[in-house]
Order: sequence, then structure tokens, then C-alpha cells
Amino acid sequence: MKVIVTGGAGFIGSHLAAYLSGQGYEVAAVDCFHPYYPAERKERQFQALTGGRVPLVRLDLLDGEQTKRWFAQFRPDAVYHLAALPGVPYSLEQPLTYIDYDIKATVNVLAAAGEAEVRHVLFASSSSVYGDRGNVPLKEEMADGRVVSPYAAAKYGAESFCHAYAHLYGYKMTIFRYFTVYGPWGRPDMAIGTFLRRLMNGEEITVYGSGTARDYTYIDDIVAGMVAALDRSGSQSEVFNLGAGAPVTMEQLLVELRKHFPDMKVVRAPERKGDVKATWADITKAKRAFGYEPKVPFAEGLARTVVWAREYER
Repeated sequence: MKVIVTGGAGFIGSHLAAYLSGQGYEVAAVDCFHPYYPAERKERQFQALTGGRVPLVRLDLLDGEQTKRWFAQFRPDAVYHLAALPGVPYSLEQPLTYIDYDIKATVNVLAAAGEAEVRHVLFASSSSVYGDRGNVPLKEEMADGRVVSPYAAAKYGAESFCHAYAHLYGYKMTIFRYFTVYGPWGRPDMAIGTFLRRLMNGEEITVYGSGTARDYTYIDDIVAGMVAALDRSGSQSEVFNLGAGAPVTMEQLLVELRKHFPDMKVVRAPERKGDVKATWADITKAKRAFGYEPKVPFAEGLARTVVWAREYER
């Protein structure tokens, strides 16, 4: 089976491309190397994870015609569309950029997939589409568009285009809503990555707000779920939460970090605009549909990430 992974040099994309290649799929990774974080880091993580087994194509998905030509040339059976601008804070500063990279580029990929007669498109969305619901399990049907950041609005809008183009072209559409993915090569702007770099340099870390919790999900579990969904039964457009199903409070995270960094110093700051209080994935639907079952407990996943960071993030 031939598979395209857009955003293939990113955190999740690199892990996914490496896993698919290892399982015998013919994989091509696509990335535009947007400067949201350094291209050098992306290239390093992609090569470290794939070992040079996966071709990496520089492609600007905002160029619809070029995207169509390349898809038609490769003729994939399935497309994982992960390419997007991530992050809430930057979306507050540059909301229109998110319309470009998270909506317009998605429309180009959906159209290119349809014209290339792709059978299955799998789209990376986010738990941010649920808005600020408090610390309750979030079911897929609870997303209603009442989001709290431009990033979340772009993801929710992109989901709507996914449903529309699946109807227009007739391919199977799978939408994943990720819940705070972490692990080796994790995005450097996220809390765990930021904390680890500062702690390894003997610097204090800043915690925003109080009473927050996140459904931290280890990267291996996310990839396993994404690959399992490739062969899910049914032909309808479906949305699935991919999380751990067990929120971790900020205080629990700090307790685990202190085990690895006993001299850790914490500074408290007010909560930031656009952040939600808590996320908590109800993963019942994914379990039933394709046997999704996260296996890595948070303490173990964090310990693995610390070991990696001490080797690669110095």
C-alpha cells in the first residue's frame, strides 16, 4: 500500500512515517518546513527516526496545482494529512496564517486526494475543538464550534471541509482528535519539551494558571491508533478521539518531573488567553472501531522522554 504523510517531518509525522515504513508500507513524507520551529530540528528528527528509509519531499501545500500534480504522480492509496500550523499562542498573534495553513492547505490536500482517486484520507485534528468544557470526559459529539482560540477554530473549520470533500469524492474519511501528544522529539513549544530544556539547563520553569489538567498521550500510542484506523471497517466519515483517557494534573506532572530533577524551581504565572482548563478524552469509540488501546502509563512515558532529552536536547 502506498501512503503519503503530510507534515511528515513534524513530531507525529516523523514517528508515523517511520512506523509505516517499518511495517512494509511504501511511504512518502511531505513537508514545507515552515519556520514555526527550526528546519534543522525537523530534518534531524526525521532522519533519526526513519533512518533514511523514507523519501522526504519539500512541497508547499498552499500551491494547489503543484499539490495535485504531485499526488497524481505518486498515486497513493491513503493519505495522512498532518501538515498544519500548531499552537494556541501563535494563533492569537497570526490568526490569518492559520486560515492559510490549517484550512486552505487542507482543502488543497482533500481535492488532490480526490482527483488522485485516494481510497482513504486520515486527518489530524485536535482536542481544542471541544472548547473549554472543564474536567469532564469529552465525547466526539460534544464539539459544537464554541472554541476559544483561532487555532481551534481553524481545526474545527478544517474538519468541516473534510466531511464536505469526502462527500464530493467518495473516499473514506477518518478524523483524529489528538490529546496533548508527548514523547521523544516532541514539539519544542509544548509544556513538556519546554520544561525539559529549561530543567536540563538548571533554569526555573513557569506554570500558567492553576488547577489545569491535560490528557497526556504518549507518541507510540498515538501512532498505533492511527495505523489501526487505516483498516477500520465502514465507509463513512468518522471522528475519533485519540488520547490516554486519563487526565494528568499540572501538579502530578510536577511531581513526576521532580523525580528526575530534584532541584526543580517553579514560577507561577496567570493563565494565558486561549488555553483551556482541562482535556480528557473519552476513547470508547476508537476502542470499539479499531481496537485502540493506549499502553504507556504517563510516568513511564515521561521517563522515556527524559532519557531521550538528556541525549538529544543538550
